[in-house]
Amino acid sequence: MNGPLAQAVVIGASAGALEALSVILPSLPETFALPLIIVVHIPPDKRSVLADLFRAKCRLQVLEAEDKEPIEAGTIYFAPPDYHLLVEANGMLSLSNDEPVLFSRPSIDVLFESAADAYGAGLIGIILSGANEDGARGLSAVCRAGGAAIVQSPQEAFAPAMPQAAIAACPQAQVMPLSAIAEYLKRFD
Repeated sequence: MNGPLAQAVVIGASAGALEALSVILPSLPETFALPLIIVVHIPPDKRSVLADLFRAKCRLQVLEAEDKEPIEAGTIYFAPPDYHLLVEANGMLSLSNDEPVLFSRPSIDVLFESAADAYGAGLIGIILSGANEDGARGLSAVCRAGGAAIVQSPQEAFAPAMPQAAIAACPQAQVMPLSAIAEYLKRFD
């Protein structure tokens, strides 16, 4: 995928997410042109500190997503705990408290499938470290929509189950270490 086609990035991660995202997100320049919409599995009864943590490390604006919030370029959005995060066709984010998917709310699959519907071939989907299969079905939807699919190398992942499931569901995905994922994304500034 070349620069002009890409419109948004979705990222899913679970166990090992903090370490993986700490390699990618702080490396992005302030000129990075795409929105990044991220689901990390967080216990539903805890306040998420992800936005606060990454706000201190990143050159981009970092927010916890809110319902009916317009998606802005160059902004990192984290799903809040206990809500699914979806992308609407009109360029807005929405939150849902529908049933958990694969025991997860927020669900990576729900985000990726809604974003694939909204952005089609303009979407970049990235699956990072995690200990379950959430994200595999969603990454497959990204592939079917013509978007770019990237998976963290399972050998490098803290928890390889999620990357392995994503590769099995989407064999055409590009598999790369975190440093290469960061370099790939830097092209979109």
